[in-house]
Amino acid sequence: MSERYKPNTTVATIIHCAGKFLLVEELIDGEVRYNQPAGHLEADESLIEACKREILEETGLIITPISLVGIYQFTASPELAFVRFTFCAELPIQVKCEPLDPVITRTHWFSREQIAKKADQMRSPLVLKSIDDFIKQQGKHYSVRLLNSDYL
Repeated sequence: MSERYKPNTTVATIIHCAGKFLLVEELIDGEVRYNQPAGHLEADESLIEACKREILEETGLIITPISLVGIYQFTASPELAFVRFTFCAELPIQVKCEPLDPVITRTHWFSREQIAKKADQMRSPLVLKSIDDFIKQQGKHYSVRLLNSDYL
């Protein structure tokens, strides 16, 4: 019998404004990496609450995701796997961010093309994949009501 599979549950939020996407920059093992505001689901926290917390910590913004873009399964290594719930939010204007988390060194508003050029610096391939899914769906994302949660 094989060992039970226990992927990490994570959330991420695509924050979009006028063709640009908000990414956070962090140093991992001395190298610059980019990601959407994202992180692990904590105990007694809904997926939406986790998104709001991660957005606040990593950008300083108070934003509630409006819809679900997709659910992704990703294996980083034989010992490390993730199930990632990716949500989205639209902003009317690009705002300057003030990250609260000291791990986040900066934030950037990038176009899809700029992100693709930095693909090797993304935290995972899910960053660009979920942005492409966001674009392909053209606003036809899944309602957060799809989630069975008392916290909505």
